[in-house]
Amino acid sequence: MTYKVKEIFYSLQGEGAQAGRPAVFCRFTGCNLWSGRAEDRHKAICKFCDTDFVGTNGNNGGRYEAESLAARVLSLWPDPSKGQPLVICTGGEPLLQLDVALIEAFHTKNIEVAVETNGTILPPPGIDWLCVSPKATAELVVTSGDELKLVYPQVEPEAQPERFEKMPFRKFFLQPMDGPDLEENSQKTLAYCLENPQWNMSIQVHKILGIE
Repeated sequence: MTYKVKEIFYSLQGEGAQAGRPAVFCRFTGCNLWSGRAEDRHKAICKFCDTDFVGTNGNNGGRYEAESLAARVLSLWPDPSKGQPLVICTGGEPLLQLDVALIEAFHTKNIEVAVETNGTILPPPGIDWLCVSPKATAELVVTSGDELKLVYPQVEPEAQPERFEKMPFRKFFLQPMDGPDLEENSQKTLAYCLENPQWNMSIQVHKILGIE
């Protein structure tokens, strides 16, 4: 299989349970909840995405076979003898492409595999850390994992925190919705987490630091 990748880069994880951890980000092209094009925003299921996942023209972007993609990811890790190499597969929606062959290629090179998904596609086996970020009216088929990270607030009743709090995830995070109302959304998120301490507040540290 050939994997279409928008970009691959080394940075810090900026949000959720592994915030602050160095990682190589592998951003796959494509998503099943939005085309990624501005003219289609009005009919997108996920209307607040701020990520460019269209095409393969980003840094280290292109079309890869499993072995070459794993090798490229490892080449961006500073020193494999210092810390466990980690790849975070993201998008778009990475589970449109990520499969057992690619996971095994990563593992062969001693790379830990984390995935950030919208939860609408069942994941292949072998993922080391699974983060699910539900999107409003999208059907959620992945109802367990390591981390559930919900953008907050969303007005739709299907996206309220109460819907997810009994699901078997190890960690629960609310992340303030970015945009012109970020300050207000941050205060609402803070208040909800203080009243409902099952939930942790996720801050997008990478945006504060001005890194990718």
